[in-house]
Amino acid sequence: MNRCAWCGDDPLYVAYHDQEWGVPIRDGRALWEMLTLEGFQAGLSWITILRKRENFRTAFAGFDPEIVANWGEAEVDVLVQDTGIIRHRGKIEATINNARAFLEVEAAEGFANFIWNSVPGAPVQNLPRKMSDVPGKTDVSTALSKALKKRGFKFCGPTTVYAFMQAAGLVNDHMDGCFRQTEINAG
Repeated sequence: MNRCAWCGDDPLYVAYHDQEWGVPIRDGRALWEMLTLEGFQAGLSWITILRKRENFRTAFAGFDPEIVANWGEAEVDVLVQDTGIIRHRGKIEATINNARAFLEVEAAEGFANFIWNSVPGAPVQNLPRKMSDVPGKTDVSTALSKALKKRGFKFCGPTTVYAFMQAAGLVNDHMDGCFRQTEINAG
């Protein structure tokens, strides 16, 4: 079975590639979780985040934005000591801030609607032939990054947002020949 080369042969990475990466996410809360994890991933490998994803879910109350939005310095201090997650104070504080921003966008227009309005209603279908064909950011990810920042989000630069768009299925960047490319394109 042909897969994108980036997932290698680590069973966790292969399962993520085969079952999750690039599958369109239409639930606002799940999108916020993915955006949060992509923010934590900045500067690290995605496999590091995958290995800690369940710890992140526990640490951040199942990524319930209504709970996380009410946290303050005491919770930050606890999370900075949590070895099960990435203990970056700025990223932890950004997650709390972003929970508040999420709730505002959710109330105003729906977070999923806001995110999906960045693409023409359906996933952008790319067909990269090699990894060097996949951009690190695009005009669309740059525009979405700016729109997120305008609404108060942090740790959401254009490169992070493009990785989020790929993971959340707004962009289909499965390689030409990867079995998932055509499945997601059809689906």
